[in-house]
Amino acid sequence: MYMAEPAHTRSQRILVVDDRLDNTLIMRELLTRRGYEVMTADNAANAEEIMRAEQPDLVLLDVVMPGKSGYELCREWKDAPETRLIPVVMITGLTDLEDKIRGIEAGADDFLNKPIFPVELFARVTSLLRVKEYTDELENVDTVLRTLALSVESRDPYTEGHCERLAEYASSLGRFIGLGQEEQLALRRGGFLHDLGKIAIPDEILKKHGMLSPEEWTLMQQHPVIGENICKPLHSLRMVLPIIRHHHEHWDGSGYPDHLVGREIPLLARIIQIVDVYDALRTERPYKPAQSHETAVETMKAESKSGLWDEVIVREFLAMLALRKDAA
Repeated sequence: MYMAEPAHTRSQRILVVDDRLDNTLIMRELLTRRGYEVMTADNAANAEEIMRAEQPDLVLLDVVMPGKSGYELCREWKDAPETRLIPVVMITGLTDLEDKIRGIEAGADDFLNKPIFPVELFARVTSLLRVKEYTDELENVDTVLRTLALSVESRDPYTEGHCERLAEYASSLGRFIGLGQEEQLALRRGGFLHDLGKIAIPDEILKKHGMLSPEEWTLMQQHPVIGENICKPLHSLRMVLPIIRHHHEHWDGSGYPDHLVGREIPLLARIIQIVDVYDALRTERPYKPAQSHETAVETMKAESKSGLWDEVIVREFLAMLALRKDAA
């Protein structure tokens, strides 16, 4: 059963999940009076439907329900990138320490014990919604940075679509080699943000058709550091920072900015650099024509043997592309 109150002007949305109608009615009444928009679900299936469609700001989730338990629902939501930042308060009549540990392991942000006291309910809701607002602000900044990265890309007509392709290639390769969702998300973000530091590089250097002078090349080599410094204040991008800084390192230590060697180069940065190389080979640039897929494959194999790239990651990437070609 699904019920929703009419939306108020700038109201925050709370999903109450409980199979007991009397409990949901009480919480809906209390929270609506405080100006919140309240949605209710009396089973896991309805709760999942509302979560997909509405993306509430907070969930009040009963532990004991028929079918899928509150623990299971909470764990699924916290494992999914699109819902993991939504605070979940588990409501329970159970008092054993073991039950709370299960809730913590499932990712619950807080607990309320039955019977629920209004003062405690309002305090927990207010606190967690404030945290959610801060989180949303960080996510909005993340979006702004992505937009800035795309604006950098748009300065060069030869690189149109480059960031989107890298984001897709890199996250797919991460999934192909068995990395978790958090690493896949970092790779997707890294695909968009890896060259953000080029925002500080003048057009006459970025778009230069000939060789860069030593001074120009020194300035160009600063863009990974500049990009890292732009993104460093954002906690949500902590896994992307090594990608931004190290995506121009080489396996043999001849890259920049830190001349890292072999496995000193973070794995996610190695993945981005491999897909970056492939996309660069496959697209026309002011200084070269586009290569065919077959020629690009041979080029990457030769360069990895010469010490530029991680041969294992190159092999995995080419295997993924081969599977895609077979499926096409």
